[in-house]
Amino acid sequence: MPELPEVEALAAFLQENAVGRVVTRVDLTSVQAIKTFDPPLSALGGLTLTGASRIGKFLDLDVSGLHLVVHLARAGWLHWRTALPPAPPKPGKGPLALRVHLSPAEDDTPPDGFDLTEQGTRKGLAVYVVRTTADVPGIARLGPDALSVDRDQFAALLAGRHGQLKGALTDQTLTAGIGNAYSDEILHTAKLSPFKSADKLTDDELVRLYDAMRTTLTDALARQVGQRGATLKGEKRSGLQVHARTGLPCPVCGDTVREVSFADTSLQYCPTCQTGGKPLADRRMSKLLR
Repeated sequence: MPELPEVEALAAFLQENAVGRVVTRVDLTSVQAIKTFDPPLSALGGLTLTGASRIGKFLDLDVSGLHLVVHLARAGWLHWRTALPPAPPKPGKGPLALRVHLSPAEDDTPPDGFDLTEQGTRKGLAVYVVRTTADVPGIARLGPDALSVDRDQFAALLAGRHGQLKGALTDQTLTAGIGNAYSDEILHTAKLSPFKSADKLTDDELVRLYDAMRTTLTDALARQVGQRGATLKGEKRSGLQVHARTGLPCPVCGDTVREVSFADTSLQYCPTCQTGGKPLADRRMSKLLR
């Protein structure tokens, strides 16, 4: 899932390559991706793309005062395209959900644009055309951005949260921008169990968690901002120490990275670094071993 660093990098790329261009046409190929009807997608045609920014994990494109807002969900992505074909794409064919055509960067050059795609059968990519970003329900519910809170604000947010740290970090109403991957990385850096209660942290643990959040996200931003969209996923994977590395050695201590699976997701952690050497219970594996 694209998280704060990837969406920030996509916004920076579009700021450099797309802002100032006219949106000449928008092709919708996945009806379920569009979540609004007023204004219609067609209202963007002929308007200029005037800004690109990030709000939590949402990508916000300002199009002459209207906002094309995108949430890439778990398997969505933005692909920059050159020399787009003039014929509209066929609906329901492949992962393409939406195509935005832009005016040429220079005279006598083919028009550019970008595709929004989503892999897999579970579709969560969401596109909104709104007059103000507050009209997007997910944005209206967001907590403060993960990189905007100071240490005291962060401590106050967690003090009122009853539940596990993993869930607290990924709760967008608490702090916005962190998803499954970076929450695993933050907890590993802070040397904290994902199952530890958010409201039971000591002062030292709070400092470690806050500093780990800042370091993990800012380091990822430094690696990714300036990259093209095609290389962002690889850059993200290259910086991960525990997430999606089940069975591999922890780069810090050498212990084997373990996994806990849930109904539709999983988390990864290092027992030595985070849980005093004790593996966490994995209900899925427990059932298989019965």
